[in-house]
Amino acid sequence: MFSKILIANRGEIACRVARAARALGVKTVAVFSDADANALHVHACDEAVHLGPSPARESYLNIEKVLAAARTTGAQAVHPGYGFLSEQAEFAQACAGAGIVFVGPPPGAMRAIKDKAQARAVMRNAGVPVVPGSEGHVGDDNAARAAAGSVGYPLLVKAAAGGGGIGMQVARDEGELLKALRACADRARASFGKDAVYLERYFEKPRHVEVQILGDGRLTLAIGARECSIQRRHQKVIEEAPAPAFVLPGPRPKVLRALLDAGLQAARAVGYANAGTCEFMLVGDEVFFIELNARLQVEHPVTEATTGLDLVQLQLRIAAGEHLPIGQDDLHVEGHAIECRINAEDPVKFFPSPGAIKRFDTPVPADGAFHDGIRIDAGYRAGDTVTPFYDSLLAKIIAHAWTREDAIARMREALDRFVVEGVKTNIPLHQKVLASEPFARGELDTHFLERI
Repeated sequence: MFSKILIANRGEIACRVARAARALGVKTVAVFSDADANALHVHACDEAVHLGPSPARESYLNIEKVLAAARTTGAQAVHPGYGFLSEQAEFAQACAGAGIVFVGPPPGAMRAIKDKAQARAVMRNAGVPVVPGSEGHVGDDNAARAAAGSVGYPLLVKAAAGGGGIGMQVARDEGELLKALRACADRARASFGKDAVYLERYFEKPRHVEVQILGDGRLTLAIGARECSIQRRHQKVIEEAPAPAFVLPGPRPKVLRALLDAGLQAARAVGYANAGTCEFMLVGDEVFFIELNARLQVEHPVTEATTGLDLVQLQLRIAAGEHLPIGQDDLHVEGHAIECRINAEDPVKFFPSPGAIKRFDTPVPADGAFHDGIRIDAGYRAGDTVTPFYDSLLAKIIAHAWTREDAIARMREALDRFVVEGVKTNIPLHQKVLASEPFARGELDTHFLERI
């Protein structure tokens, strides 16, 4: 095992990785920008290195500065968390070149799935079912018309290098398609530096399900299914494990098996190792590959709660050269878990709400452990300031119980007891969703929030 790692991130995920490392007896190094000089993750680590100005491109996204911090402190490995540099093959390659272990998949696997249009082709060739769409990038209007004629409307125009719902737009006819092509290409160029786009069939009421993957280069495991259908603007808000799609109103073991097999097939197709997530669209009884995320997901705690595994500790063990201590037959799902992302944003319009946090009272200690079935992973506390430079995620509430009904009840109580003052949060939105009858019945799809 490593003696020291650097955590190339901030907020709740940096605190989460620090806890896992501490449990393994590993020292930790935090990195921070001007805006985060007194941030919670800085205090959660044994050492801290200043990267530079507040804008991410001058600090958390600066590969040279991050590697310099690792070299200076003697860190043997870098855990990227999620976001920032976590899915950049160039960063993983740079770590290897510097003799530092990247806690994540190999660069080759990351390159194979970085471009989503390319990833679709890889999966199609491997026999993984993909959403009907264009063959590769759509370079001009004529190519778009041809693809539309083959796939049919409505279509979803997507940035090939996209993520987080950025660079996506629905087109229901040719006029909308040509406008969306230009709009998505412009947005993709501004956000990701690449304007390549592709097309997918747009389904009106799909469910979003995913498979947690974990591999050590020798063995690849599918660690259960999650559902993330509660979304706003293509960004997840509430996640559950096991996925209600496969248990409500009744069990669907064959569809679940097809999903898990497709997830394993996708991971093996690119030689994946460490933790990753295969995301799928569920339409009726059919599953369609969307993307393979080459990192730990925000929603990993619901899988931890229902399997008893510590995914971050396992990430570190795999990166240190250890084999997985379990096999597929050793995995068992117990109970039900729900995660609510608490964001500093207007609960109606979803606009960010930066400012000073005057009060931050969590229903249980925010130490990443379960207390009466509730776990809080937080990246902020009272007295901290939410700046406009980074993601608005303040904390995550995870509720675990033997039944989904009891997990919902525990989550509702926890939401009622979570008090934040100084910035607006989306807690009222979560309360509304958890109190709704359609949610209780498990009648979910990606447009759920538009109807309540």
